Amino acid sequence: MVAGDGGWPILKSAPPSRLTKVAYSLGAVAAGVKSSAFDYFLLIFYSQVVGLDARLVGLAVVIALVFDAVSDPVVGYWSDNLRSPWGRRHPFMYGAALPVSLSFFLLFNPPMGAGEGLLFAYLVGCAIVIRTAITFFETPNSALVPDMTQDYDERTKLFSLRYFFGWTGGNIISLTMFVVLFPAFATEAIPDGRFNPEAYQVFGIIGSIAIFASVSISSLGTHSQIGRLRAPPPARKITLGRIFSEMFETLAERSFLSLFVASVFGAVASGLATGLSLYFFTFFWEFTDVQTGAIMFGIFIAAFIGFALAPIVTRTIGKKKGAMIVGAIAFLGAPTPILLRLIGILPENGTTFIFWFVVITNVIDVGLIICFQILFSSMVADLVEQSELRTGRRSEGVFTAAMTFVRKSVQGVGVMAASFVLVLANFPKGADPSEVPDEAIWRLGMLYVPTILTLWAIEVWVISTYRIDRNVHEQAVRKLQGEPQPGL
Repeated sequence: MVAGDGGWPILKSAPPSRLTKVAYSLGAVAAGVKSSAFDYFLLIFYSQVVGLDARLVGLAVVIALVFDAVSDPVVGYWSDNLRSPWGRRHPFMYGAALPVSLSFFLLFNPPMGAGEGLLFAYLVGCAIVIRTAITFFETPNSALVPDMTQDYDERTKLFSLRYFFGWTGGNIISLTMFVVLFPAFATEAIPDGRFNPEAYQVFGIIGSIAIFASVSISSLGTHSQIGRLRAPPPARKITLGRIFSEMFETLAERSFLSLFVASVFGAVASGLATGLSLYFFTFFWEFTDVQTGAIMFGIFIAAFIGFALAPIVTRTIGKKKGAMIVGAIAFLGAPTPILLRLIGILPENGTTFIFWFVVITNVIDVGLIICFQILFSSMVADLVEQSELRTGRRSEGVFTAAMTFVRKSVQGVGVMAASFVLVLANFPKGADPSEVPDEAIWRLGMLYVPTILTLWAIEVWVISTYRIDRNVHEQAVRKLQGEPQPGL
């Protein structure tokens, strides 16, 4: 053990065991379940089932983001500096289990039949609580990666496993809705289970149980690592001015600014895409709930593609170049089926070709997007050593919080943008798929395609300004460990 410039212990130890990696990565299921709920079901549930204006749904999500603007950096900085018998991260992780699971249950069990004002207030309250609660788990939990390993390739492998469980867990919940709950709750009065509120109530129960189990397993499964993780910095007087000064100094890293700006555009695009995905499946392609479930099933294959591909890309061409190439292919491919339909190349809905075309293109595209996300997260982890060289402090929590905030808050702006796209397309509220005018569906596609392509193109371009590669990272690690540099 040697000490860094800021008095930090530098541990040279073996990577965590396979069991620890699996237990840790299972924590991503909680965020996956929450994200699937917000991305796929929240807008359509509250606007089409509960009857709340789509613009109010989007506004409720954005209001909750104001609270995220406080909770994310506070939790990130706090977890970097917490001194406790359970280390810097685990007290937050344990404490989040019950609040996040309970708030998820309440989110999908609103007071049906209440007035619009009460429903709006209820949605705002639930959104605030669940976003704040998930921050207390996700930010410290994600910050464990650069602490558990400093290896350039090992970090990508760990993030690959984490994203695999996150996407798989979230997709199991979504698939349960489409394959089990929606068909089960199709009644004479409500022949399409997607518009039956009871399906969403059961969804709230299942999701809350999955979240509680995920948080608990990840926290308990990594508890044995506490003694191997970095200790907090030396005790010092913490003032509000010092907090802001240290956070600003940490986030002034040039490569961080590149990833931060890129993630802003990417999060808006992601929120827009996921917020409208169920609309495209239901109204644009006219898929049944079973067909939509089959498309969701393909995400299991996509998660494996991303899991397997990201380490290969890291090892062969590096994280930055890999993220740019994989991202460009994925982002161009995502809206291609919609564009081909708009210009009249694809056949009419209801054909076998349309279904399998959407299934296959969706699997490939989502797999590439998952690979891109893994590479991006691993690039964020590599900021830690660069910052420590410059500031003398380990700031995994601050970096993670900044990216978590962008993903959660700006993606919420994307959901709000999706609601306004529906308004601009003059999309009817609470309509049966067969009753939606063709003009509204066409306008939905025409507004969506150029918007999403522009956002993603900007994201890839900004990533090109990121400066850390394998050599830069490994030189930083050697300097922090006091090892001689090559050629010296």
